Amino acid sequence: MSEYRSMSEDEVRERTRALLEKIHPEKSDSVTFRRAQYDEGLAWIHFPEGYGGLNVSPKMNVVVLDEISKHSSVVYNDPPAGLIGIGMGAPVLLTYGSEELKKTLLPRIFSGEDIWCQMFSEPSAGSDVAGLATRAVRDGDEWVVNGQKVWTTVAHLSKWGMLVARTNPDVPKHDGLSYFLLDMESPGVDVRPLYQITGEAEFNEVFFNDVRIPHEYMFGKEGQGWRVAITTLMNERVAIGGAGPRKKGGGSISQLMKLWSEREKQNLSPGQEAVMRDRVSRLYIETELLRLTAQRARAAQKAGNPGPEGSVAKLAQADINKRLWETAVDILGSKGLSFEAGYELRQSAGVDASSTEAFAKYQFLRSRANSIEGGTSEIMRNILGERVLGLPGEPRVDKDVAWKDVPRS
Repeated sequence: MSEYRSMSEDEVRERTRALLEKIHPEKSDSVTFRRAQYDEGLAWIHFPEGYGGLNVSPKMNVVVLDEISKHSSVVYNDPPAGLIGIGMGAPVLLTYGSEELKKTLLPRIFSGEDIWCQMFSEPSAGSDVAGLATRAVRDGDEWVVNGQKVWTTVAHLSKWGMLVARTNPDVPKHDGLSYFLLDMESPGVDVRPLYQITGEAEFNEVFFNDVRIPHEYMFGKEGQGWRVAITTLMNERVAIGGAGPRKKGGGSISQLMKLWSEREKQNLSPGQEAVMRDRVSRLYIETELLRLTAQRARAAQKAGNPGPEGSVAKLAQADINKRLWETAVDILGSKGLSFEAGYELRQSAGVDASSTEAFAKYQFLRSRANSIEGGTSEIMRNILGERVLGLPGEPRVDKDVAWKDVPRS
């Protein structure tokens, strides 16, 4: 992609105000407004014109949101279930999708009409995604897929799935993969919920039984699946690490500060009070540093495809978020020992943040997954060590061995 064209902040604000004059969030629903926002190039402002952007610096995305917030009491942020499509699917679609798919699917991703999921991990291929076993076999103009994926977020809500499957078992594992866009409503796709300690089924198992995918839904060429997958994974880490607040003191830390201000002081001795105050203060500082780091990672994106810097924010976010909600539960004291949801098994339907105490206990349980989802913290450290710091990589004895000849349990 060529260099971003020059556009001042004032010009972006003027364009945003013009959008608000045509259609206002307070007088329209989310889908209608976000569709109009896409058409004006104010969705992913760093994307090319005609694809939801204006080909200007990604820093200007913040300007658009700020201008909308100034002139509307209603702000339609990215739908929570749309994180994967907006943060990962759109950049991959822009880079590898056909013109027809881009024109059709990009606006539906941004509007929230289509939810996307990512199907990489398998029961025997988690951190080592390249070792996956799901097979895709060519049959004329279609590919026939059989296998299983696991830990697939929002698969139960998704219209489209990003699927990596093995198309050639006779070459080393990284070389025999291909990347597909799968219609989740296709015959043979079976989505089964995985219930978490919160009682929700946000993640799923997905089984494929002779599922047929048109050849034109392959992203990249046959055997280039790993290259496309890396694009997805790097965007995933920026999306997760950058999903926090855009404004100082917002998001999770605001909930912790609210709990701290409402605490029952008689439950803490003077010494405990001082220690807890130090923990809260430290988390506030670290959260602000994380916000600024994520902001830099987003600004470093080129055509929606970042480098390994997104792993920095993702790694830090997992650690800080877990410690933040641990502190919140400690502030609650004995009240933090019960979970009002009662472990009713249900599909994920979002979290009610109206009750600070209930929200804190839910997030304490949910945050356990932060250091696993989107790449484990151990994998993030390997990526940063090898690709950012230039440290030697771990030994890979199967690098030049055909996948079919690699021993598997």
